[in-house]
Amino acid sequence: MQITTRDFGDIEIKETEIILFQEGIPGFEEHTKYVMIKNADEELPFHWLQSIENPQLAFIVMNPFIFKKDYDFSIPKTVVDKLGIKGYENVDIYTIVNIPEDFNQMTANLLAPVIINPESGLGKQLLLEGTQYRTKHLIVAEINQP
Repeated sequence: MQITTRDFGDIEIKETEIILFQEGIPGFEEHTKYVMIKNADEELPFHWLQSIENPQLAFIVMNPFIFKKDYDFSIPKTVVDKLGIKGYENVDIYTIVNIPEDFNQMTANLLAPVIINPESGLGKQLLLEGTQYRTKHLIVAEINQP
């Protein structure tokens, strides 16, 4: 199937690559179908969570454990059940990243990780409660900590 994207033009995807966010992503609830576009440069940790319903809607995401090794949270049982998670080793976890002109001010939303079960093709952005994590966590500052 062919989709149109803002950043990559027309690309070919397989139906099995579609990730369904049944409730949408907060703020974008009307868009429920996405595809993960992996960075061709494996040295760079950034990928794109691209809406297949709106070519203009794509989120830059990355694995938060790359820069925040002690990132820790629990996935509620209701979410585990909703996404059909059978084992945590098969779950993909991403954080939405904001990259401004000043690269040193790049932030990650650790308060709301994106959980994807590639086996079921289901995803959800989870809003963590009772945590010290923020929506704008400075990535470069975290990497530079001793």
